[in-house]
Amino acid sequence: MRIGVLYSRLRVEEKWLFAALDNRDVTYDRLLDRDVTFELNKAEYWQRYDTVIIRSLSTSRGLYAAQVLNSIGVPTINSHEVATVCSDKVSTTIALTQAGIPQPSTRLAFSVDTAIDAGEELGYPYVIKPVIGSWGRLVNRINDRDAAEAVFEHREVLGSFQHQLYYIQELIEKPGRDIRAFVIDTETPVAIYRHSKHWLTNTARGATASECKVTAELHDICQRAAQAVGGGVLAIDLLEDPERGLLVNEINHTMEFHSTVPLTGVDLPGMIIDQALQVTK
Repeated sequence: MRIGVLYSRLRVEEKWLFAALDNRDVTYDRLLDRDVTFELNKAEYWQRYDTVIIRSLSTSRGLYAAQVLNSIGVPTINSHEVATVCSDKVSTTIALTQAGIPQPSTRLAFSVDTAIDAGEELGYPYVIKPVIGSWGRLVNRINDRDAAEAVFEHREVLGSFQHQLYYIQELIEKPGRDIRAFVIDTETPVAIYRHSKHWLTNTARGATASECKVTAELHDICQRAAQAVGGGVLAIDLLEDPERGLLVNEINHTMEFHSTVPLTGVDLPGMIIDQALQVTK
């Protein structure tokens, strides 16, 4: 058996994954995504791998790599189908809606005028997010019409078509924290709270972590959300609404766990490798 790990940078997560592979005496290759080439008309080279774990920081690189590999019968963690849904917030929202998963109320608009109207219908304050992105980048809290006009004008002239897709979501008055839960196949092995005085609670933005008990309720909603997008190895971000309870906010298909493993002692890298060894051609 041979495993490939496609990655962009040797972060602590990748070091842990390589160590887990070493501990299991698995033959594997470290594949820097900037150095690889896919010969699209021939499959022989890449068919040497029984599974490829995709850890690319670039969403587009990861998506295309999974698409090519899956097309020639090489499984990936995660699959191209799952990555496609999770990497796009509109697709994620639709999948969760179709599965009846509770989530914040969301609007999508294509122009400044309709976006302002949609936001006012939703009610201030609300949140605007890029449809593709992570780490809380370009996520803005819109407190009033002046803020909406200023932020939307900037997006209108940035040039990318993605900036002119207005994904607008209600602001949940969370209790100074959100929840990140980890799903590996049918298990929800661990979850953490991410605390911050700022309304954004990404650890990339300075939030601190503490352990969150995986209750039956949390496990159930995480498993249903994971199945809605196709399952696999996922990190699910949830918000605690004072009236509606747990709401799924986002689902991440290339998850980070550098804060979770030292805090909880749960061997997520080992579990990911074990899952990769099961999902083979």
